[in-house]
Amino acid sequence: MTESNQEAMLSASQFAKELGISDAKVKKVIKELNLEPTAKKGICCFYSRASLAPVKEKLAP
Repeated sequence: MTESNQEAMLSASQFAKELGISDAKVKKVIKELNLEPTAKKGICCFYSRASLAPVKEKLAP
């Protein structure tokens, strides 16, 4: 991944931190929605903001 791609990609933990909720909740919803990572680096999965939109909608109160 290039640096510009890395900025556009978020891990589940980074996304959770941005939303102010726990990692576990985000990871659970990602698993429920069967979202595939946009990119992987080692064992870490990265998702684009567009692919995480359904997660944000599901977690919204």
